[in-house]
Amino acid sequence: MFDWLAGLPPWLVITVAGLLPALEASTFLGLLVPGETAVIIGGVAAHSGALPLWAVMLAAAVGAVVGDQIGFVVGRRHGPALLGRLPGRLRRREQIDRTLALIARRGAAAVVLGRWTAAFRALVPGIAGMSRMRRSHFTVANVIGGVAWAVLVAGGGYLAGASYRALEQRLGLVSGLLLGTFVVAVIVALLVAHRRRRRRSVP
Repeated sequence: MFDWLAGLPPWLVITVAGLLPALEASTFLGLLVPGETAVIIGGVAAHSGALPLWAVMLAAAVGAVVGDQIGFVVGRRHGPALLGRLPGRLRRREQIDRTLALIARRGAAAVVLGRWTAAFRALVPGIAGMSRMRRSHFTVANVIGGVAWAVLVAGGGYLAGASYRALEQRLGLVSGLLLGTFVVAVIVALLVAHRRRRRRSVP
């Protein structure tokens, strides 16, 4: 996919850099194809002088914010029914449970943090809508997270230049570490809560 994107005309690279992030949460495409791939390629193309970096950042930011807002609305109106229709491999129970736990504990902060992991990026907006998070809170967090993500990922592609494959691998590693850290934090919190309940139950 990297080779295919890199071979596109500059104007089409910008289009895809906005379209893939927009489709991540609004159609759950992010569970299959991370939107950051196109954004990194856009940054690399800007490094070569084929297109302006600001255009890549703007397209990625608009796509990310608009796509997540659509995902939020869809989740609020049709969330449970839509999740039930997804293929089993796209609605893994553990991913959904972790996303629900993240939103329950962190609220708007989960929207910002969730943008940095592909699975959370696809699921957080819809599940935030299902959880009845206030739209104003979601929108503010969505804009902050979407713009920061677009600027840093496109800028990373620009700085990496021809080493964009190494950047993608590092981003994947960071996403994995974030996900692992969150899982460990949830387990620790559950163990602490269980221990406190046991102490209260002891006469």
